[in-house]
Amino acid sequence: MRVLVVGGGPAGVAAALQARELGEDVTLLEAEQVGGTNWNHGPALVRTLARAARLVREWSSWAGFGLEGPPPVPNLDAVLANSVRVARYVHDKKDLAGHLRGNGIDLEDQLGPVRFTGPHTVREQNGRSWQGDRIIVTVGCRAAPLPVPGGDLALTYNDIRTLKALPREVAIIGGADTGCQMASIFADFGVSVRLFEAGPALVPTADASISAALRAAFENKGMQVFTDTRVQNIEGSGEQFTVRFSHGDTMERCDVGAVFAAVGWPANLEHLDLDAAGVTSNRQAIPVDDYLRTNVEHIFAAGDVNGRSKLVQTARIEGRLAAWNAVRGPSRQPAYHAVPSGSFTDPEYGAVGLTESLAARDHDIAVVIIKYDELLRAVADGHPDGFCKLIADRRSHRILGAHVLGNYSAEIVQVVATAMSADMNVEQLAEIQFAFPTFTEAVSLAAQKACREIGIGGFPPAWSSLESLD
Repeated sequence: MRVLVVGGGPAGVAAALQARELGEDVTLLEAEQVGGTNWNHGPALVRTLARAARLVREWSSWAGFGLEGPPPVPNLDAVLANSVRVARYVHDKKDLAGHLRGNGIDLEDQLGPVRFTGPHTVREQNGRSWQGDRIIVTVGCRAAPLPVPGGDLALTYNDIRTLKALPREVAIIGGADTGCQMASIFADFGVSVRLFEAGPALVPTADASISAALRAAFENKGMQVFTDTRVQNIEGSGEQFTVRFSHGDTMERCDVGAVFAAVGWPANLEHLDLDAAGVTSNRQAIPVDDYLRTNVEHIFAAGDVNGRSKLVQTARIEGRLAAWNAVRGPSRQPAYHAVPSGSFTDPEYGAVGLTESLAARDHDIAVVIIKYDELLRAVADGHPDGFCKLIADRRSHRILGAHVLGNYSAEIVQVVATAMSADMNVEQLAEIQFAFPTFTEAVSLAAQKACREIGIGGFPPAWSSLESLD
């Protein structure tokens, strides 16, 4: 059997390796360099920029530790060069392409867009074609264009590395994860930031407590945050742009040195010609069933392209399961109830499971919050602003979700995700002995507090306070 994988990002690489492990002949097609947005353009590069921005921001806390010295001055060329170095790591050190070929996978990269010419055939621009008995589509997504007059003047996250100098003022359009990450990085580098979000809150999919606290933190560092606001048009060129926006019946404008947009993440379907294969799609994604099959039985879609999760960790799992189901038949379904995620913002935020509002729809819930200023590690590190929120079901004692704002939030929610995946109840989580002093102690303290709230476990009433003072 020949398995044809279209797209060489995390889902495609995982699918190709899994299909090969199952003994099939595998061809992996990639339009550009294998690795996808994950390694070549997105998280690796942006996370490195966020680290540099964080180091600049940390200077403001030196005095509290008895440290003296001038503030660091960002060298943009050097900062960007380092971010590119990290993004290149998977190619220069790991040799991803060589690893794939070494495992017997027929890797064809730098092809440009490919398209279906039939249910089993894909062709590139120069006429070469490939056939597959099973096909797995893993072409990922792209940044959506800004749909307003002058929207083409707005840059995306991928354009940060093309900057020759930091603008004095920047407008970020879109207040979800990517927009907030860019806004936070620029602000920590000393750029004056205006952040626009059309909805009522930042990071609309986040728990309401995270959205509110993130906005407060952004405004506290001098960022101007506009919600329920729609950008109407952009004008300008060179180093000066005018953004006109409306808030209710009020029209306003601002002048900035650069505009960045993060207003959506639609699938890369423009050149794929899915109709030729009979595959049903919409403007945002390729719908799939519980086994990651499209409406055409032998064609699967995994990763961002199917619109289910749009996280690297999910893409990898979906790629593996799509390959398994393509080769062995539909038998394995991906689970989405315990997928942790984190941000590159300052402050960081992380989440796993249901938000409080979603959990309350179908459950009688206990909701508890442990503030970072109860943690010795947070106080010692000079970062007592933050919290860990835990949500549990009062009847079943199941852990439904966790939401963390502050340092190491992504690492903290991983602990809760592990517990949820193992079907641990909240009292079992409360009994875990976490190292002291750590940020992760917040999980244990929150679980103990939830047990007291529910009335189980026999934890002393003042247990949280006593623990935080050890």
